Amino acid sequence: MATLLVFCLGSLFYQLGGGPPRFLLDLRQYLGNSTYLDDHGPPPSKVLPFPSQVVYNRVGKCGSRTVVLLLRILSEKHGFNLVTSDIHNKTRLTKNEQMELIKNISTAEQPYLFTRHVHFLNFSRFGGDQPVYINIIRDPVNRFLSNYFFRRFGDWRGEQNHMIRTPSMRQEERYLDINECILENYPECSNPRLFYIIPYFCGQHPRCREPGEWALERAKLNVNENFLLVGILEELEDVLLLLERFLPHYFKGVLSIYKDPEHRKLGNMTVTVKKTVPSPEAVQILYQRMRYEYEFYHYVKEQFHLLKRKFGLKSRVSHPPLRPQFFIPTPLETEEPIDDEEQDDAKWLEDIYKRSIQYVHDNGAQIKSCARHLPVVFSGLWFAKQ
Repeated sequence: MATLLVFCLGSLFYQLGGGPPRFLLDLRQYLGNSTYLDDHGPPPSKVLPFPSQVVYNRVGKCGSRTVVLLLRILSEKHGFNLVTSDIHNKTRLTKNEQMELIKNISTAEQPYLFTRHVHFLNFSRFGGDQPVYINIIRDPVNRFLSNYFFRRFGDWRGEQNHMIRTPSMRQEERYLDINECILENYPECSNPRLFYIIPYFCGQHPRCREPGEWALERAKLNVNENFLLVGILEELEDVLLLLERFLPHYFKGVLSIYKDPEHRKLGNMTVTVKKTVPSPEAVQILYQRMRYEYEFYHYVKEQFHLLKRKFGLKSRVSHPPLRPQFFIPTPLETEEPIDDEEQDDAKWLEDIYKRSIQYVHDNGAQIKSCARHLPVVFSGLWFAKQ
């Protein structure tokens, strides 16, 4: 009788609705009934892992080439579709360009991981399924300095090769002293060019490219709502470990690959060359110009450390990040740096920290008048107001 009742109700809904009702389709799937099409049609599609749509809108000079190299190996190992792009210098898109890119990404074979240097895209705005986002950022001043010298001199793969990438750069621009660029307020060393990281998380709105609270808050909101993980390059091994736990069908075994000596040989060829040390005064100016970038960086870092604690991973920084008026960014702490911007940063910035002590000594009166009762941080050393 129960079967007859279900059949009658199903027939009624079929005629009124123009097709089989959803609950009957679900019931058939639950009971395991089959039809001729099931038995003789094409094989059912494979069960996709969740999530099956991942976007890594990688921030420039934040270890992205290391991660992409790892992804190429992992895609072969795990069989997911790695979708890359040959476009490296177009992060801001028109509405039509956004629609076209979202369409191309959404139609890729799943499970896929799409990666490109591009500001955050809102798929749902154009009727698409919003993918899971991941990303990595780093100390803003370190990122800027790495990019400054990489554009001019490339990496260990060859200086001439990189000059081919920037043929229009004049010699006086290529060899422009970093201190002159900063202190004389050249466009490359001032806003809006320094406002670089936040737009990757804020999105494609024109206001996302204007340094200010609006873009900062929108970027934070997108991190909370659309990004599964935003890691810190200075703690890259922990980033990879969390990615392996969150997305095992993409990143299982990534840490062992990352630590493999053969992989390190390839990564070491992408270390930026010919870096020089900016003066402490120039670094302080950069920090002040990039205050919104640092506010976002500290926010992401706090969230990342909170996530690490939930998984039982200890953070190296035991105290909350500070926002002093005078600040020298701490050196990178990545255990085994292998990317274009990581390997020699700690050694490269070492001279800054030595010179900063002399800078404090020579400008003590000025620092005291500006800092008032705030402590002054230089390379982890505390100089309290006397």
